[in-house]
Amino acid sequence: MTDSQKTKFGYVAIVGRPNVGKSTLLNAFLGQKLSITCRKPQTTRHRIHGILTDNEHQIVFVDTPGIHQSTRQMNRLMNRAAHNALSDVDAILFVVESGKWLEEDQRVFQIIKESNKPTLVVVNKVDRPDNRNAVLPFIEQLAEVVTNTDIVPVSALKRDNIQQLQQLIYQMLPYGEFGFDEDDFTDRSARFLAAEIIREKLMRLMGDEVPYATAVEVERFEMVSSDRAEINAVILVERAGQKPIVLGKSGSMIKRIGQEARLDMNEMFGYRVHLELWVKVRDNWSDDIRALKSLGYDES
Repeated sequence: MTDSQKTKFGYVAIVGRPNVGKSTLLNAFLGQKLSITCRKPQTTRHRIHGILTDNEHQIVFVDTPGIHQSTRQMNRLMNRAAHNALSDVDAILFVVESGKWLEEDQRVFQIIKESNKPTLVVVNKVDRPDNRNAVLPFIEQLAEVVTNTDIVPVSALKRDNIQQLQQLIYQMLPYGEFGFDEDDFTDRSARFLAAEIIREKLMRLMGDEVPYATAVEVERFEMVSSDRAEINAVILVERAGQKPIVLGKSGSMIKRIGQEARLDMNEMFGYRVHLELWVKVRDNWSDDIRALKSLGYDES
């Protein structure tokens, strides 16, 4: 038996409508934080690859933006990234929220069916108090819709049933040599991860509207010594009136965003980070295709 027949390697897309816990599920598999999370929908804007390796298996999880209907250019590109991910993977995890089957879920499931890829349905958030008694009836109803597909209940937040789900994924992987080093946990750069961490703090610390009008661009990421990096990043807003909101009174908000982001970077990167943040206005960047491509949203 050759080495490639002893090991399994494959790409697995994590797909669903916004805010069902896809990024939390990815982090649960990895046992560490990679993909940013927030209670606000559409937190994930880019495809994120998280790599899980043991002696015999290597899974590259593809965390996709939530598939949803929208006319804005940014959301169209996000949807395209999610759709395109399905054609590039070996298997799919279709994540739904326990107790909620919406029209959006039905649309996503139809897209998955058309991909003809092996699929597991993951019912997330089963730990919520308002869901516990309704989990089994919901799964029974769901089984009538997603026929001939295994349904796995989990709590991504508490990591309940994650190991069992992982075993089912192993069964779907093709045999092959590992595609990444065993120590790798993502194929994304530290520069990209830094921008995502800053954006997470914007999503978590600010109100409901402004975060959706913001983007983060890392202009400088330099290792100044073996254990210290200097990062300069710009928070982009769409209108002049949003800039003072992000700055906060006497700069209090941007200072807090920077402090919390820096702590997360220190932990993720394993070295000290000096972070400088600025706010700039770029009119209607989220509906400007050239601006979006410059920010990395042109994901085919």
